[in-house]
Amino acid sequence: MGEDDRRAPAAVVFDALGLDYEKAFASSAAHRASLEWLLDRLEPGSRVLDVGSGTGRPTAQALAEAGHSVLGVDVSPVMVRLAARQVPRAEFRLADVRELPLAEASFDAVCAYFSMLQMSRAEQSAVVVKLARALRPGGLAVLATVPLDVEGVEGLFMGQPVRVTSFGTDGFTQLVTAAGLTVLAEDRATFTPAHPDAVPEPHLYLHCRRDGD
Repeated sequence: MGEDDRRAPAAVVFDALGLDYEKAFASSAAHRASLEWLLDRLEPGSRVLDVGSGTGRPTAQALAEAGHSVLGVDVSPVMVRLAARQVPRAEFRLADVRELPLAEASFDAVCAYFSMLQMSRAEQSAVVVKLARALRPGGLAVLATVPLDVEGVEGLFMGQPVRVTSFGTDGFTQLVTAAGLTVLAEDRATFTPAHPDAVPEPHLYLHCRRDGD
């Protein structure tokens, strides 16, 4: 068995992409608007979990520069090294969120921008439940996905082979609400990454709050 066969598929893809991923998505106005939504609502010095933190930019960087305590987790060693170098005010950890212990009510906010698309539907559901439980009651979650009703579809992403699983808009919203999150705002956009092998993608952003007092 080769080394790549023993690693999470997402780690192989994003190790290969590195900074090219950041450059391809840097112009996403919808992502920036989503971050502004979150920043406008966070109390000073909030503790925030960034799942699939990538290169650290723009998400962890924007949060850390606003004075929040950020923990970024990613399965890609290349991404974690890049993020630690680019956003020294945040903490980054090489970890798979499916296996990472998260204490109940330990974060004021969680972000997961397009970081579950190489998980199965059962895994995505379990991760959203886990993230909701890691939020304090009233805490905020921003979850973004490509809202397509597909399961285990083989394709290319920026020239890298991937197997993608996702939900349509209604299915993803139901998954989120079933986890105990209330959707406060929804944003949809179509975005074409700045990469020669990229194609237009539908993007869905759900801005949520954990139920409870």
